[in-house]
Amino acid sequence: MARAVWNGVVVAESDDTIVVDGYTYFPQASVDPERIRPSDHTSVCGWKGTASYYDVVVGDDVNPEAAWYYPEPKDDAKHVTDRVGFWHGVEIDAS
Repeated sequence: MARAVWNGVVVAESDDTIVVDGYTYFPQASVDPERIRPSDHTSVCGWKGTASYYDVVVGDDVNPEAAWYYPEPKDDAKHVTDRVGFWHGVEIDAS
């Protein structure tokens, strides 16, 4: 079971994760919707496509753009469809 944890709170938890480019991606359905909120930020990956971001929220603390997903990944990255990755201090516990 893998967990994404920030500020001591589990943001996502699943036994169905994948690792791509060194980042663990969780199924969208495994992410606690109360712990994320949409961000206007986007970025482009040459082989995955355009990423959209979420802010991770725990109480009054906000970790801006600490989660991302690919709404329409390129063909070579279809395996990240409906999955969310984390960074910026969100710890992944894969025990």
